[in-house]
Amino acid sequence: MSLAPLLSASWEIQAHAFAAMAAFALGIVLFAGPKGTLPHRTLGFLWVALMVLVAASSFRIHGIRLWGPWSPIHFLSIFSLITLPAALYAARVHRVSTHRRAMISLFVGALLIAGIFTLVPGRIMHGVVFGH
Repeated sequence: MSLAPLLSASWEIQAHAFAAMAAFALGIVLFAGPKGTLPHRTLGFLWVALMVLVAASSFRIHGIRLWGPWSPIHFLSIFSLITLPAALYAARVHRVSTHRRAMISLFVGALLIAGIFTLVPGRIMHGVVFGH
């Protein structure tokens, strides 16, 4: 395992990857801890900010081009940018099950599943985790 492939990538890819890794770790902490507390809300806002950075930074990354400069991952970014404020609103109006479902969906889809696809041979994170 070596961070060299990531550290030699563009700043957009570095920001995207480090924000995603931080959001993944923080997401686990949020899922494991008590809900509805001040720390949960505070760390939750940080998690949302990291997810906005992950989604927004993806629009500057064009390694897979299926439709012009865009790929299916960009649909996930649009979905994330719509779902994040909706999930915050659900929490604000005490629709806990809607909030929970949205946040779990974002974590699983935008971080876990999308993260697994970054481990495909030839991708930067494959080089980080498995070497060249």
